[in-house]
Amino acid sequence: MFKGSIVALITPMAPDGTLDEAGFENLIDWQIDSGTAGLVPCGTTGESPTLTHAEHYRMIEVAVAAARKRVPVIAGTGSNSTAEAIETTRHARASGADAALVVTPYYNKPTQDGLYRHYMAIADAVDLPIVIYNIPGRSVIDMSVDTMARLAKHPNIVGVKDSTANLVRPLQIRRRAGTEFNQLSGEDGTAIAFLATGGHGCISVTANIAPALCAKMHAAWEAGEVAEAIALQDRLLPLHDALFLESNPAPVKYGASLLELCSEFCRLPLAPIADTTRHAVRAAMEEVGLLG
Repeated sequence: MFKGSIVALITPMAPDGTLDEAGFENLIDWQIDSGTAGLVPCGTTGESPTLTHAEHYRMIEVAVAAARKRVPVIAGTGSNSTAEAIETTRHARASGADAALVVTPYYNKPTQDGLYRHYMAIADAVDLPIVIYNIPGRSVIDMSVDTMARLAKHPNIVGVKDSTANLVRPLQIRRRAGTEFNQLSGEDGTAIAFLATGGHGCISVTANIAPALCAKMHAAWEAGEVAEAIALQDRLLPLHDALFLESNPAPVKYGASLLELCSEFCRLPLAPIADTTRHAVRAAMEEVGLLG
């Protein structure tokens, strides 16, 4: 079971838009040294929609190699084409990834039966643990609790990254899918509340630039130090808010550039963030204690 602070990795790029593999490797080492419990390369925070297939495959390979089995790698392999999702998941398994994060098919807008068939086809085709990524805000569709419970019966479908911000949902899923079904929050601001309602961890955007604080918050919760966990959540809240003033990952990449982790470059159609957002991100990082 995946637990604790898991980072939804950005994909570092040079100012000309080429992949910064050395920066990616350095980012992964820093994350692990800071206490991050798992890595998610090539998710939407990693700008997977604008990576070529070759780049997507390559960055999964780099992440697996850089992790060196110190923490699990949950590779983003989703697509709105079932056949493409199967091929990308096969590549992740061959590359040594520990699991695959598979987003609900965007734009196609499948029915619940279509969702069920999509995930069953992937799970039947590839012997790799699969985490469903339910994010209605980006994919338009919302996987129902009933569909999730049906899918949880497949031995390769092991959990969900839940980005609904619906804090009743983990209770419902735990009741229907069981306590061993791995529930991970996809919303930084509700991480502690999600844990309190049956969750096991968070796949975090904020952890890209505040890995130690995010890891410390989860460790406090795990140790039963509830007041400390809540205090850390409160401390991180201004950063969570600032990082979503514009479309992810543009703000967090700007924050990473302030820490000299990589450039702030995002591929189009993501534009450079507005000056007001820059000021807000910098101010939040200063308030949280990431910048002097």
